[in-house]
Amino acid sequence: MSRIANTRFSALDLAPIRDDGTPAQALHNALALARHVEGLGFQRFWVAEHHNMDGIASAATAVLLGYLAANTTRIRLGAGGVMLPNHAPLVIAEQFGTLEALYPGRIDLGLGRAPGADQFTAHALRRDRMGSADDFPQDVEELELLLGPRQPHQRVIAMPGVDSNIPIWLLGSSLFSAQLAAAKGLPYAFASHFAPRYMHQAIKLYRDNFKPSAVLEKPYVMLGVPLIAAESDEHAEYLVTSVYQRILSLIRGQSLVLRPPVQSMQGLWLPHEQQAVGDFLGLALIGGPEKVRARLDVLLEQTQADELIFTCDLYETADRHRAFEIVAELRQ
Repeated sequence: MSRIANTRFSALDLAPIRDDGTPAQALHNALALARHVEGLGFQRFWVAEHHNMDGIASAATAVLLGYLAANTTRIRLGAGGVMLPNHAPLVIAEQFGTLEALYPGRIDLGLGRAPGADQFTAHALRRDRMGSADDFPQDVEELELLLGPRQPHQRVIAMPGVDSNIPIWLLGSSLFSAQLAAAKGLPYAFASHFAPRYMHQAIKLYRDNFKPSAVLEKPYVMLGVPLIAAESDEHAEYLVTSVYQRILSLIRGQSLVLRPPVQSMQGLWLPHEQQAVGDFLGLALIGGPEKVRARLDVLLEQTQADELIFTCDLYETADRHRAFEIVAELRQ
């Protein structure tokens, strides 16, 4: 049996805002996608925290998750992730504790150690609380305490949150979080959807150093994968130009609003920019069903991943939905 059929599929969304759209439309589209992949049998639907980016509407992650949870029924919902340096752990424990109280057994908490913003935005988020990526291990430990059973003489509790035992995932695009996830016996998600360079090294480090915990008996690896699936290779190559333009804008520090696909990228990027965009999308599944299947088989054979979480920033909602349908059909 194909490894594809035995691998869990999930979706990661940034609520992308189109060049002719609004944040409200982007948030409604996120719900439509969550419902769609729920119907396709996907395991989870995560949204990510980004700030000061005009093309991303998922900044208030916990608020968005409440909207999604209220309007879906089964699929797990979570942060992929909350950028912990931006927040006091107590605040996150209370937010996600509230979500878990309202939607029990459906909430995940993925944690990242980068601020996910420039220094000016980071200061605006934290003001005088000068959080740092260096605090990440201590912040994770504090969050675990706040979400676990109340301890004797514990003076500060998260309410809701205490004794919720919400599943915590560590996210990363380098080796640091892989090592921390292994030491703490937590599930690990690697951001190979935008930083595939260290993927194999991070997975190996995590698995080789994994220590069983009350949470997890053996390593559990999830990989982020860009998905641009269409009815044919040619149509996928056309649709992916929206993704190319967005990454190019990120590299250049320009607006990240989602732009319509173009017939050719020629004249829109320089050779070194084309190379940089290609590196960013090193693991992307771009093509018709058979090409996507072939690349998926190779990826799973090389990584033995337990779960894949797909990102799909296509311009038209119908094209995004169809891409997820195509990859779901490969499991049958």
